[in-house]
Amino acid sequence: MKILAVVSQKGGVGKTTLATALAVEAVRQGKSTVMVDLDPQASASFWKDTREASLVEGDLAITAVPSSRLPHVLSAAEGAGCDLAVIDTPPFSKDIAYEAAQRADFVLIPTRPAVLDVMAMTRTLDLVKHYQRPYAIALTFCPPQGREVADTVQAIEALEATLCPVRIGNRIAYSRAQQTGRAAQELDASSKAAQEVVDLYKYICIHMYNDVNGGSDNG
Repeated sequence: MKILAVVSQKGGVGKTTLATALAVEAVRQGKSTVMVDLDPQASASFWKDTREASLVEGDLAITAVPSSRLPHVLSAAEGAGCDLAVIDTPPFSKDIAYEAAQRADFVLIPTRPAVLDVMAMTRTLDLVKHYQRPYAIALTFCPPQGREVADTVQAIEALEATLCPVRIGNRIAYSRAQQTGRAAQELDASSKAAQEVVDLYKYICIHMYNDVNGGSDNG
């Protein structure tokens, strides 16, 4: 079983939206997937509560647990034959972020394209590097024009950090999907938001499974 942790110690960066969308995409690609909600606000769990049954075959399982239960939950999921666990973490909680990052095969760090956000993101970057985990920073809420993205890319490059080439746009499709218990690619498979999620999932699989086809190695 592989473990993907979506970690940011700053709120409002689209962390849960990305975590749920990536988990849905994994299921759509045939993976037995569990999502572990470590956020005390239980945003991913509330999303699941509004989700229609069987939107995708073998629908996504979500469990909300305290971080102290994470090792047990991951062990149980692996024992049950789960292919992928996606961990959604809360902002502003270094201890929970550490707990998730140290167990992850890949860490995704969402951040808005703003220099101040990048400065806040460096705390998350430090913990990922501490555990020497493969990771990438994903820019979210990217505007269609302006210097914000270019300036943020420059700031990240100055940190010598790994930047994901897939940009997540500031699109209404993400919030609409989240409100209805769906992922963007389920709301409209032909939308730009849907393509961004699919491309991001493929990018993660390349690094987590060393597979350009979406992670054929289920081990």
